[in-house]
Amino acid sequence: MDESLLGDISTVIIDDQPTRLGRAHSVALTGMSGSIVEIEADIGQSLPGFTLLGLPDQSLQEAKDRIRSAARNSGQELTRRHLTVNLIPASLHKRGSVFDLGIAMAALAADCRVEGESRPVFLAALGLDGALRHAPGILPAVMTSVAHGFTEIIVSEESAREARMVPGAHVQAFRHLSEVIRAFGGFARATVKTDEIKRPAMVDSVVPRPTLDLSDVVGQHEARFALEIAAAGGHHLMLEGPPGAGKTMLAERLPSILPELSDRTALEATALRSVASPGGSVSSLVRTAPFQAPHHSSTMASIIGGGSGMARPGAVSLAHGGVLFLDEAPEFDRRVLDALRQPLESRHVELHRSISSVTYPASFQLVLASNPCPCGWDDGTGRRCNCTSLQRRRYTSRLSGPLLDRIDIQVVVPRVTASEVTGPVAGETSAHVLARVQQAVDRQRERLTPLGVESNMELTGTLLKHPRLRLQPKALTALDGALDRGEMTARGYARVLRLAWTLADLDGRDWPDADEIDTAMNLRMQRERLRNGS
Repeated sequence: MDESLLGDISTVIIDDQPTRLGRAHSVALTGMSGSIVEIEADIGQSLPGFTLLGLPDQSLQEAKDRIRSAARNSGQELTRRHLTVNLIPASLHKRGSVFDLGIAMAALAADCRVEGESRPVFLAALGLDGALRHAPGILPAVMTSVAHGFTEIIVSEESAREARMVPGAHVQAFRHLSEVIRAFGGFARATVKTDEIKRPAMVDSVVPRPTLDLSDVVGQHEARFALEIAAAGGHHLMLEGPPGAGKTMLAERLPSILPELSDRTALEATALRSVASPGGSVSSLVRTAPFQAPHHSSTMASIIGGGSGMARPGAVSLAHGGVLFLDEAPEFDRRVLDALRQPLESRHVELHRSISSVTYPASFQLVLASNPCPCGWDDGTGRRCNCTSLQRRRYTSRLSGPLLDRIDIQVVVPRVTASEVTGPVAGETSAHVLARVQQAVDRQRERLTPLGVESNMELTGTLLKHPRLRLQPKALTALDGALDRGEMTARGYARVLRLAWTLADLDGRDWPDADEIDTAMNLRMQRERLRNGS
């Protein structure tokens, strides 16, 4: 290398003495939360080698060979002396290829090949040719960096759009390690021209779904009304009825009448997809309500979250801010269904492993669809159903009482009549229903923001006793009687009150009265009453 070129390269100074210690920063993710990792590189006087310290996993151990090849193909070979790289804090497990660029820059700084004065966070993997590659979890990593005061972010071009979603982040994107070296005062000559690097197509982890409109649903006026209430208040919903009645069509159209996600929820939902999609970057914020509809053969890990190594988010988290739809709900594993009870209450899920624990947000609307019996034709007349009473009890018992107690609205979807199928009158469009839902949501936010919540579904038993929300005793007569007779639990009592407030919001009323309470009780207990013949 020309000696004149080395004169422009800054030397790291400690106590006025040159030192062969280079530093850089990156981020270690545990789920969606992260920690800033300081990368130290030291060049010793011993035999050539590369030692990586700080609890790296196997994929990170392999970074040593990737980085050597990438540096060589960028015109800056790593030192031939012993290179020791330490990842601080040493007690934190580090995993993944996101540290590649940071380790390379720290090693070059230790050899006085690049400047070591700035404090950017490096978040990129390296190819053997020196090309910068996308690493999973860029969005939560950038969020962590900004939260800790590190606003200068260096990423690959593939990750640029995802990184720039975070407010306050100053993102620089590069295609090749040689470009990064030159940007930090070093000399680099890539053996692979950067304009010849072939990039994979941008992968958006949010797969677009076809536009579904509520006007496609034939008849089912009561079920459509229940769907509107669920959308306005964020309530959980169960639809029971024979095959072909429209249960799945209704559930699939619930996102079309849900308001856009708030900025915070949109960022969280997008970050979850960044963590869950190792193969591609996220190109835009998730603004529309997500919709997850796992098959009934899905495992516990795929629904709740888990997997080997770091636990990944499951369907309950990928549905954050939107809808989790379980079609043919009784066919799901009983343990999987009962595992939903905790996130339905807490709105997050905690996954514990021997080396770490991960918390993912899981604020979703649960929609269950079920047939009335194994054959599906138990309409109360006994004309087509051949199931025995034992078979019906076994089928319905797959949905446990504690789970159903958390479902606010439980309605029966009847068979569609010929006049409804052939009739010329179509139902309301999703746009018309959404307008009413948005007005109800706005009323909730205006009323509940001083109490620290935004939607009726977030109301706790304590908040429902607040002077702003306490109802007159005469409006609660029927509800109190149902509780005293054991027809519902204390949890059900609170959920009926939430429903009543949502009904009042849809009607533009300041307070729910006895009529709203009666309607809310019927929506919650309709399925049980019809099943018991009352």
